[in-house]
Parts: sequence; structure tokens; C-alpha cells
Amino acid sequence: MAKQSKILKATEQSVDLDAEFRESNIREVLDKLDRELIGLKPVKTRIHEIAALLLVDRVRKQLGLSAGAPSLHMCFTGNPGTGKTTVASRMSEILHRLGYVREGHLVSVTRDDLVGQYIGHTAPKTKEVIKRAMGGVLFIDEAYYLYKPENERDYGAESIEILLQTMENNRDDLVVILAGYKDRMDKFFQSNPGMRSRIAHHIDFPDYGVDELVAIAKLMLAAQNYRFSPDGEKAFVEYIRLRMTLEYFANARSVRNALDRARLRQANRLFTGGKKALTSIDLMTIEAEDIKASRVFLEGKPDTATGPA
Repeated sequence: MAKQSKILKATEQSVDLDAEFRESNIREVLDKLDRELIGLKPVKTRIHEIAALLLVDRVRKQLGLSAGAPSLHMCFTGNPGTGKTTVASRMSEILHRLGYVREGHLVSVTRDDLVGQYIGHTAPKTKEVIKRAMGGVLFIDEAYYLYKPENERDYGAESIEILLQTMENNRDDLVVILAGYKDRMDKFFQSNPGMRSRIAHHIDFPDYGVDELVAIAKLMLAAQNYRFSPDGEKAFVEYIRLRMTLEYFANARSVRNALDRARLRQANRLFTGGKKALTSIDLMTIEAEDIKASRVFLEGKPDTATGPA
């Protein structure tokens, strides 16, 4: 009866959701996410939905309508270079501004940071990482590597057990985001039902299209006071179309690596070109020849054959 009376009293109150939204300053984070990441509309939609859920949950608490802390652990799936780490960082800011974590920092780790090489080594490593992440977000990239059932002497299962306990007992002070390829994460969850049951939000990050990758390249160049010439941009479009068909392609990460090499070629071209007086336009402009010197054009191979590029 007392609980019913409390709810009835709450219904008599009102709240200005727009004012709460402005006060939280999460619009700034959402706008930053839109500026930082080209495309990814389904991902941005989910992040906006989660932000709305958290904002409404906070308002419900103010009116005594809380139904308990929401589960906020997440799984981000997709290929390399699709923005998973960036979105995790913005998610940590949103959680902090809405009061779901104390500090809002992001700790990004892989298996090597969590799992030891011998008996008694894994627990302290995992607990130390959790200690650093407490009050914020723990981002575990390629999380499926924690589980190696084919290796009897592997200690990843111990790390998973510690993580499970922490995810359950410290939900009000730590959010864990697991990330990796979708097919491998699906297998990981099939083998670890305890982990699957603790993940509330699954977000898939699609690959970028050619136009989106070119737009990303132009943003990256602008941030460093570079730009494509018209022919340079056409050459880069051609480069991207070819590069996407080759091994180790990693979306925006490959774009960044390609631009780094184009800048090296541009610098060498300017240095050896014999032109004594260089203008700011000369120093800023990436030409077609800076792109077309890539092995992608010359040999049909990535410039770096040992990893994403």
C-alpha cells in the first residue's frame, strides 16, 4: 500500500525532459560522435537510444520510479577500423555525464593485458586492469581470445570468471564493452552463456563504403592541414576501390595508413622536385602521383603485407 501511494504521489509530479537533457550536456557528446564518425547510422541510432534510456531512467529515479540499475554491459561487433573504440570512448562520456559511472574514463585492453603465462599470474593481472577501469568503461578488444578450450594449460577461463563476478557485483561502477569480429563473438557467447547473459546491448558496426572512406580521408587530411588535389582525390577513390579487394583491409585504419604513406611520398616529391620556393598550397596538397606510387597500383598488393594497411 505504501509503495502504491508513493507511485501515485510520483504521478502527480512532472519533469522537463528537455531541461534534463540540456543539463546533462550529453548533446555535446552526441554531436562530437556525429562529427568524428562518417556514416554508421545504425550505430549512432543505437547510441542515441541508449542515451535516451539512461536519461529517462535518471528522471524515473528522481520521481521514485526506479526499477533497479539498468544493465549496461555491451558488445560491439564488426571489422577493424569501423569506429568501435571511438564509440566506446563517447559512450563512457555519456555514462559519466548521466551519473552511471564516477569518472568516465576508458581503459582499452586485449587478452595479453588480462591473462598470465603461468599459474597464479592471471588473477592479479585481471584484477589490476579492473581496478584501473573501475568508475569507467573497460573495453576488451578481440574478447574471444580470452577463451581457448583447445589449450588445457590456458588461463583465459580464470580471467573470464573474474570478469563475470565483477560485471555482476559492480554494475553501478563499471561498464564492460566486449569487441571483435561478429562470427567469433557469437561463438564466444555460445561457449560462455554466463557472459552472454550479462550483455544487455549488442551493436554491429557495418563496413564503410567507398564514398564514406573518401570522406573519412578528407577529414583526416583536413585535421592535419592537408588536402587532395582534384586528380589526387580521383586517384584515392581508385586506390580505395582496389584496396578493398585485397587482404588485411581495415576500413578507416587502412585509410589512415594510406594517407601516412601518401604524405611521405609528397614530402619526398617536394624535396627532390627542385622547386626552390614552395607555397602553402604546395605543402598542403596531395597529388595523384603521391597516391599512385602505392604497391596497390604497381603490384596489386597492400603496401604493408604483414597486417592491416
